[in-house]
Amino acid sequence: MKQVFSFFIMFISLLHYSQNITVDSQTYTPQQLIEDILIDSDCITNIVVTNVVGGNFGGADQSYGYFDATGTSFPFQNGIVMSTGRLANVPGPNNNLSDDDATNWEGDADLEFALNESNTFNATILEFDFTSVASQVSFRYLFASEEYQENNPNSCQFSDLFGFLIRPTDGQNQYENIALVPDTNIPVKATTVTPGVPGSCPPQNETYFGTFNGVNAPINFNGQTAVLTATANVVPNQSYHVKLVIADEQNYRFDSAVFLEAGSFQLSSDLGPNRLIATGNSLCEGEDLELIAYQDGQNTYEWFRDGVLVQGAALGCGTCGSYTVTEPGTYTVEVGLANNCTSYGEVVIEYAPLPVGQNAVLTECDINQDGLTTYNLFDASSDLTNNDDTLVISDFFILESDARDNTNPITNPTSFQNATPFQTVFARIINPANCYDIVELELQTSNNIIAIPDLEFCDGEVIDGFANFTLGDIEASIVNQIPTGADVTFYENEADAFSETNALPNTYQNEVANSQIIYVKIKSNNQCFSISQARLNVLYTPVLEPDESLFYCIDTFPETITLYGGVLNDSPNNYYYEWYFNGALTDVDTSFYDINETGTYTVIVTDPNGCSSSRTITVNPSETATIESIVVDGIAPNNSVTINVSGQGFYDYAIDDIDGFYQESNVFNNVTYGMHTVYIRDRNGCGIIEEIITVLGFPKFFTPNGDTTNDVWQVLGFDTLTNPIEYIRIFNRYGKFISEINTQNRAWDGNLNGQKLPSDDYWFVAKFSDGKIYNGHFALRR
Repeated sequence: MKQVFSFFIMFISLLHYSQNITVDSQTYTPQQLIEDILIDSDCITNIVVTNVVGGNFGGADQSYGYFDATGTSFPFQNGIVMSTGRLANVPGPNNNLSDDDATNWEGDADLEFALNESNTFNATILEFDFTSVASQVSFRYLFASEEYQENNPNSCQFSDLFGFLIRPTDGQNQYENIALVPDTNIPVKATTVTPGVPGSCPPQNETYFGTFNGVNAPINFNGQTAVLTATANVVPNQSYHVKLVIADEQNYRFDSAVFLEAGSFQLSSDLGPNRLIATGNSLCEGEDLELIAYQDGQNTYEWFRDGVLVQGAALGCGTCGSYTVTEPGTYTVEVGLANNCTSYGEVVIEYAPLPVGQNAVLTECDINQDGLTTYNLFDASSDLTNNDDTLVISDFFILESDARDNTNPITNPTSFQNATPFQTVFARIINPANCYDIVELELQTSNNIIAIPDLEFCDGEVIDGFANFTLGDIEASIVNQIPTGADVTFYENEADAFSETNALPNTYQNEVANSQIIYVKIKSNNQCFSISQARLNVLYTPVLEPDESLFYCIDTFPETITLYGGVLNDSPNNYYYEWYFNGALTDVDTSFYDINETGTYTVIVTDPNGCSSSRTITVNPSETATIESIVVDGIAPNNSVTINVSGQGFYDYAIDDIDGFYQESNVFNNVTYGMHTVYIRDRNGCGIIEEIITVLGFPKFFTPNGDTTNDVWQVLGFDTLTNPIEYIRIFNRYGKFISEINTQNRAWDGNLNGQKLPSDDYWFVAKFSDGKIYNGHFALRR
């Protein structure tokens, strides 16, 4: 029992220990790493490491070395690892950022040139020469990086660089980078092999992305590619130089590493690219492919599918340098070369199912009914593909043999004119794997003619023969003549209807005055059912005078005034009239309306064709003014006359001349003394009223000589003053009081105590009832 318990404890310990890879930068020299770990083959010779560059961390640690992944989930068991940071940071768990730098650790110009990039840092480099007995060598690798950050937009922008650069040692050629996305010329980077970031960047070569790493990953990097193969074509027995290099780009942050599988640098045979459904180059159901591994010399060949021998010496064909594939699988070949060397080749073959299309009929309209018309062959796409959104039509062909050979496609499929009635053309349908099916498309014509009633619309405010039509009304008028769910569109001419270009909007203004023909195209199930004509007619609309405002003199009630419909340039007898008063319909249906009420009158004038116009007449009240008061303030010549009136009108004022100048103001200033007539006129013609006023004045002289003219000195307008005078006292030039004029004594006759006073200037003081004093003088002449 104790032994079982001890074994259990040891097993748990080993399981825990084996979760992460281990690294070693001291046990193996660079020469041993390349010759014994990476290559380890007698068929690749003259291996000499010529240059090594790495970070100087001031101790035993390096940026490259040996890794062992035995017992972990890592794809390689062991091999070489090269990093842009400290080797000690490579092993998992993935719980911290590998983010190292070192003094004077520069980038690499050859890497920048080969990848057309710049500004590299922290380059780790292993360079070596070798000679191969075969024409091709390859090795397996995996790229990992902290710059793989799941759902982080930064992953779309930043990536460290690495390259496997190779060229002949004679230095006559530029380096070739063989660290490429399979079957492309795209360098492998975190931004070229990625599942993408939703909303920031799409997937790129996602098939070759491996995984994002969680915290328990065996390596300390956020993500990694799938296992990839680098392949180089070489001249047998010629010396080549290889430069393995990885570097940070832009800055030293977020390290990356490349892992090279131990023993994977070997002779290889090119069996062509993988044929994968995901990359769109798989084989199609029923298709075969000849794999060729033949090389000059007395060689042997063994072919395997999914690790099982399918062709070789044991099966009777040890010298067969080719193999015909008829089913999916991973195919490998081992080519036995001279010197007991073996060249290895591998290719993955997948099969995609054939698309399934269906024969269809495409119907297009034929105006002249000769069976010949113009087709957009792609209108039949949904029928030909059986509504399968994964299928597309690559081309159409006149001959079925051309469709199968994919030659001589129809050059104008969107405007194809059939050569004979009921002609059949052929469509090549492909799926995402580029597998195809050939289906027939029969071209038929439709001669359906739809009886479309004229679409009529009344002319607008400007009578010009143009109006805005709602074309959807046409569809409503023919709904019982067309298939249910048919698509109806409108065009100005027949050519546009056939090509389905320049469709008219639902609200359309005619371009030909008064009447215009348009074309109506009706399609059902994407097939033309009919192209028919429709006429747009602009109907005459009565032209009326503009809205207006009138006045009714309410003091003339019940007298009436006449309102008119206001039809211009036409007889009113052909129209129908409706009169509304304050929004309510009246019983008046004539072209005129006698009224004696103020308010809003609206008349609607309708032509026999049904088109109407309207105008509004606003009748406002007005009346002759009523004088409330006339106020004379002051005496001539410095005075004002204010006329106060009431009434529903607008009034103007004049003085002494009924036909003279009228003013808007009800105040007159500096009116001469004496009798005056004021006139108040209603501005809207309802009448004029008048009244006589007297303006107070003090005469400048008087002549008491008995001729009855100016015999006394008296105040003019004394009785009409708004502000009465209490008294007027008269003095001689020496200030002696002579006489007083008041309400009992209205004048002075020039005498004092019965004696005539001599001709002279006399002075007066007038006191008004409001306390105001007015001083003046006058002359007495005998």
